[in-house]
Amino acid sequence: MKLLAFSLACCSACFGQSIGSSDARAKKIIEDAVQALGGDNFLNMEDRIESGRAYSFYREQLSGLSVAKIYTRYLTVAEGRTGQDLGLREKQAFGKAEDSGVLFREDGAWEYTYRGARIMEEDRVARYKDSTLRNIFYILRQRLHEPGMIFESRGADVILNVPVEIVDITDSENRVITVYFHQSTKLPVKQSWSWRDPKTKERNDEVTTFTRYRDTPGGVQWPYQIERQRNGEKVYEIFSESVTINQNLSDSVFVSPALAAPPPKANTPTRKK
Repeated sequence: MKLLAFSLACCSACFGQSIGSSDARAKKIIEDAVQALGGDNFLNMEDRIESGRAYSFYREQLSGLSVAKIYTRYLTVAEGRTGQDLGLREKQAFGKAEDSGVLFREDGAWEYTYRGARIMEEDRVARYKDSTLRNIFYILRQRLHEPGMIFESRGADVILNVPVEIVDITDSENRVITVYFHQSTKLPVKQSWSWRDPKTKERNDEVTTFTRYRDTPGGVQWPYQIERQRNGEKVYEIFSESVTINQNLSDSVFVSPALAAPPPKANTPTRKK
């Protein structure tokens, strides 16, 4: 019995040490990634504009392409709410006139064209929120010190002919994202996660790759090519021609003319009886 107890104690100690070393390795990888992205410049990034061409695909076939401009502004989230509330506004404007697109705010989401706007379906808004909360750049910028966040190393591997360090990130809501960091540059090159369709209950596997990193004015490294796949099929790709940060984007950027409130009606005189 004493020998068994001693063996169990040794196993427990080794297992604990293994978990501890895994966590320490993962945290070092995360710290290196933040520094590679720009350190304080990245952590203090207030807004971003990505300009280029966006492509959408259906069953691996090109279904749409457009000149695209994506405006992003980060918001302060109340302490303890970073895993529930979105801390950004994002406007995806399409076409040279930017007269169509989608707008995501903390108080709702809309699709708009020059003809007007309509409120986005709840399931699409929920999917956007979930994908944003799982985005590695959003996690590093907004959720890094969130209570309950766990970082675990899965070791090294070669992905897309690139040597990488693999880290699993799990939050208090059991959202899990696997991120692959380049061993030399320390930058994220790929992320993957899964979700179940609330209606069909089918599992969907999301994979995003990040390539062509460049140093933006302001000292932040950003990927100029981003590709998303769902269940092994390409669904979206953007090639940025320019990325700028800290442009002091105003509230007016995130209110489409189609969403602007109409002017108040003039008071009509009351007819005397």
